Amino acid sequence: MNWLARSMAVMAGLGLWTIPAQAQDAAEGERQFGRQCVSCHVVRTPEGEVLAGRNARTGPNLHGIEGRVIGSVEDFRYGDAMDRMRERGVTWTEERFTAYVQDPTAWLRAALDDRRARGKMAFRVRDPQAAADIYAYLETLASRQQAERGD
Repeated sequence: MNWLARSMAVMAGLGLWTIPAQAQDAAEGERQFGRQCVSCHVVRTPEGEVLAGRNARTGPNLHGIEGRVIGSVEDFRYGDAMDRMRERGVTWTEERFTAYVQDPTAWLRAALDDRRARGKMAFRVRDPQAAADIYAYLETLASRQQAERGD
C-alpha cells in the first residue's frame, strides 16, 4: 500500500479525517447501497424483516450498525482481525465505518497496529462521500424502524 493511502487510513481510523455530517445524503446512500453493497449484505431486523438488500450472506447483516460492537453479528464468521476488534469492544461509528469500507485491510492494520492484519471484505467503496452516504442510509433504516415501533 502506498504512503498516501496508508496515511489516509490511519487518519480516518483515528477520526482525524472525516466528512462533515451535513454532507451525508441518505437518498444517495440508498442508491450506492444498491450498487455496491447489496450483493454481499442485507439489512434485516431481529424480527426477520428485510429492510434493504437481498438474502445475501457473504457479508454480515448491517442492521443497527451504529454503535454496534465491530464483528459481533451472531452466526457470521469473521476473520481474525475483526474478531480482535470485537474482543476489544470497539464499536462502529461513522468515522470507523467510512474508513473501513474504503480500505478494510488498511483500516484494520492501523486500528490494530498490526501490519499482518487482514480484512475479509475484498470490495472497497472508492469514494469517501459514497461511504458517508451509505452510512447515513443505514442510520435512516434503523431510525425509521424505531419510529415505526415507537421506540
